[in-house]
Formats: sequence, C-alpha cells, structure tokens
Amino acid sequence: MPSQNSSPPAEKAAKEPSRSRGLKRVSALLDGASAVFAETGYEAATMTQIAARAGASIGSLYQFFPTKEHVAAALHARHLDALAGMLDLLAEEMRGQPVDAAVDALFARFVAYLEDNPAFLAVGERRSLDPAVKKEARARLRSRIAALLGAVEPPMAEARVASLAAVTLHLIRVAALLRADDDEGVRAPAIAELRAMLKGHLAGQDG
Repeated sequence: MPSQNSSPPAEKAAKEPSRSRGLKRVSALLDGASAVFAETGYEAATMTQIAARAGASIGSLYQFFPTKEHVAAALHARHLDALAGMLDLLAEEMRGQPVDAAVDALFARFVAYLEDNPAFLAVGERRSLDPAVKKEARARLRSRIAALLGAVEPPMAEARVASLAAVTLHLIRVAALLRADDDEGVRAPAIAELRAMLKGHLAGQDG
C-alpha cells in the first residue's frame, strides 16, 4: 500500500482519466477529499477516509491517486483554477470602476470562496507542499489581482501594482482566517478594518 504521507514518486504519477466516466469518478474523489481535509486537516486525513467519503473503494482511489499527496496536489490545482477564473471575471466586471468598489467585491468574493472551501487552505499550507509550487500559486493569484488593480479608475501606479497585489493577497488571507475566530463580536469588525485599511491605502496610490 502506498504511503499516505510521502511525496509523490516521479515514476508513479496520478492516472489521468480519459473518459467522461473517469472524470466523474475523479471529481467525486476530490469532493470526498475536500470534505475530509476540511474536517480533519491534511496531516490527519487518511486515504481510507477519503475513499469512504467519496463512496468509492480504496482501490479506485489508488487507481487515480497513488498517495495522499497526489490527492492534495490535484485538489490544490482545482481550487487555484477556480480562484484564477473568479479573479479574471472580477477584473472584467470591475473595469473602469472606482477602487472602493473593486476592493469590496474582491474581499467579498475571495473571502466567501475561502470560507466555502476550507480545504483549499488545508492543502495550500501542508508541510509537504513543494515550495516552488507554493510560490507559483501565489504568483498566479497576485498576477490576477494586479490585473484587477490595473483595471480600476483611476488606475494604480504601474510601478507599484505588483507589490500592492501582494499586500492585497495577504490581507485577504488574514480576513479569511479571521472568519474562523470564535469571537463573533470581533470577526466582522476586524475584517471591515482590514478592508478599510486596504481601500484607504489604495486610494493614495493612483496616478
């Protein structure tokens, strides 16, 4: 039985589904993994739990994903695709809009996505994640946020868009983590403060 915690061996990559039925099976397996990772975290999750949650046999799971790391990598990629698509769409929707409106929309949608998909943070922060992959994922999201900042009116200073996008991404992540705070009286005001800080800062960066 493959190790559940080892890094994926290069010679045994995850199987690519070639037919519609296979794609549906993989989607169901990733849905099951998402639920398990969200509940237990990546480290505590097991392949047996993932298969059971997906309503699949353990053999079927191993057929497509030789290790738990392969499952996490596929799930991470799926969430990154979804977030990138969401940000691309938002950039188009916010083109020519004031920065305040863009920040409000960005916070609302990004935080809602992370809140609805807690497994993304679980797999995105796993200890076994290749630092190069993590760096590439952040760069991908920052580039989308930079495109959004470049589309607002007045536009952000081009020389600072990249750094502003990095700051924005980190603030949104902090906002998402605040959503899990047990103190309900702190959560909403704290997130509002973050949003106001970002809006105030970006308002002084135009031109």
